[in-house]
Formats: sequence, structure tokens, C-alpha cells
Amino acid sequence: MSSKKNLLIEKRNSELFLRPRFSIDLDESYTAVLERFSNEFKKEETVFRGNIVDGHIFISVPKKDEHFWSPQLHLEAVEVSENVCKLKGLFGPTPQVWKLFMFVHFVVGISFLGFCVLLYTKLSLKESVVLPVIMLVILPLLWLLLYFLGKVGKDTGKSQMKKLHDFMIKNI
Repeated sequence: MSSKKNLLIEKRNSELFLRPRFSIDLDESYTAVLERFSNEFKKEETVFRGNIVDGHIFISVPKKDEHFWSPQLHLEAVEVSENVCKLKGLFGPTPQVWKLFMFVHFVVGISFLGFCVLLYTKLSLKESVVLPVIMLVILPLLWLLLYFLGKVGKDTGKSQMKKLHDFMIKNI
């Protein structure tokens, strides 16, 4: 650890976001921060799994504690000057879960647009508009359900997020 103690001021985004973000300004060099995390990941007693790629630090919960909604902490160390860096953090599900979640959102969004076009076409042809109208009601409700499922997932992984955050704070 560095001999001088950093005054940590953490800037966070709103709690509404499914993937919470934060940033911390550090009075320390970019390489010192990366080296400290690298050394921590090499220790036998380290609880969390992690790797570092080009200034990006990925921290995951241990395999034995992992579940579908387990979070991952992605840190990006950005060099501001020679002895100052900014640590940008992002909590989120594993990339596989996030891709699935975004794919379903994409399908719902494209379906909504498709049913809007179908509604316009049916109205132009003076045909029955029952199916498009029903789908234009169901799809936004499905989108809301997906949002609340994401919130449930975030709340399910909250204790693990806290542990990841504490681990990060201990190592900066």
C-alpha cells in the first residue's frame, strides 16, 4: 500500500441504473494502482478472482459463490497525470448474462416497432387491428417486467457487490 493515504471521494450514478457506476480520483500513479491489484490477484488467500488487461481490472466473485445474478466489477484506471489517476468502476452481471438480457430487450424493441408498422398497415387497409393493438400493450408491459427482473437480479447480488466494493477499497 502507498504510504500516503488517499482521501477517497466516490462519485456514483443514480440507484435507478441496473449497472451502477462510480469514479474515484486517486493521488497515485496509474501503474502503482494496477500493480497493487495484480499483486493481490496473485496471492493464494485472495478470495476474489480477477484479471487485468490494458488498464482494465475485472473482479469476479469466487466460483463456489457464483449464481446467475452474481455481479462483476469492472474497473478502468485512467492516467490523468504522472502521479494522479482516476478509477472508473462499473458493476454489472457477467458478460454472458448481460448479453442475454440486452438481446431480449432488443427483440422486444424491434417487435414493438414491427407491430407499430403492422398497426399502420392494418389501419390503411381497413382490416382488423386487434392483434397489433394487443401486442402494443403487451410489449411495453414485457419491457417493464424485464426492468423489474433486472432490479431483482441487482438486489440479489447486492451483498456480493458490497464485498467486491470493499475488496476494491482495501486495495486502492
